[in-house]
Amino acid sequence: MNKIVLASGNAGKVQEINKLLSSHGIDVVAQTEFDVPEAVEDGLTFVENALKKARHAAKLTGLPAIADDSGIEVDALDKRPGIYSARYSGEGATDTENNEKMLAELKDVAEADRTARYWCVMVYLENENDPTPIITQGSLEGRMMTTPQGEGGFGYDPIFWLPEQNCAAAQLSMEEKNKISHRAIALNALAEELKKRL
Repeated sequence: MNKIVLASGNAGKVQEINKLLSSHGIDVVAQTEFDVPEAVEDGLTFVENALKKARHAAKLTGLPAIADDSGIEVDALDKRPGIYSARYSGEGATDTENNEKMLAELKDVAEADRTARYWCVMVYLENENDPTPIITQGSLEGRMMTTPQGEGGFGYDPIFWLPEQNCAAAQLSMEEKNKISHRAIALNALAEELKKRL
């Protein structure tokens, strides 16, 4: 099995990515197992931030690295929070704080105008100087709700309505989410490209 460091310490993300990639013969190890600190995310796009995180993890561990940058864009908020999704209500903000800020900002927005989408960009680097990174992306369309529902997932899942599933993303099991999520789409595309390289 090929070992790759995941440039994240987010337990939910590590679990989700490991579950998806283990079926492709890839063992993903979180960067926290190597005491790698979080990279500075000062890029202006999801791609820039994912590349920064992957280079940082590859450099400090000597292993190939996978990184993602993901977030949610809400049409009524001019595509915000975007790359600032994790720190929407401030540096070190919790998911609950971010969700509360989102709901407050959308309180006067009609249901039909609450369209949104999750984006995920995945990057694979063979090493920190890899000149040909693999870059894939995925998106998941939905709508921002007015009140949270569900106990699963993380991030904005409790307030992200999936019309095709007729539920909040937080109401899906991990297995259901892994079939449709923005991260699953980007990861499955990445896994297909990795098969050609590994």
